[in-house]
Amino acid sequence: MVAAGFGRSRRAYVGPIVLLAAVTLAVGLLQAYLRSRHSSPPPPAAPRVVHVKHQPKPHALYVVRAGDTLVAIARRTGVSVARLHVLNPNVSPTALFIGEKLHLR
Repeated sequence: MVAAGFGRSRRAYVGPIVLLAAVTLAVGLLQAYLRSRHSSPPPPAAPRVVHVKHQPKPHALYVVRAGDTLVAIARRTGVSVARLHVLNPNVSPTALFIGEKLHLR
C-alpha cells in the first residue's frame, strides 16, 4: 500500500518514529539524572546568634524585699534556685521575710 503523495508506505515511517521517541525519552531521563546528581545541596543554615545578657557578679548578700520569691531572686541575681537552697539551708522558700539576708556566694 502506498500513501498518496508520499511514495513510501506508512510502515517505512514507524521505525524512525519509534527510534526518535526512544532517543527523546532516553535524553530526557539522562538530563534528569544528571541534574539530580549535579544539583548543589541547599546552603547550610546560618548559625544562630544568641545574645546573652551580661549579668554582673552578684553581691555576697541579698536583702529580701516585699513580694520577693526565690525564683524572682534567682532571676534577678543570676544564682539558681538550687544554689540559693544550698547556700541558705535555714531559709524557708515559702516564708521569706522582708529584710532577711540571703547568701549568694
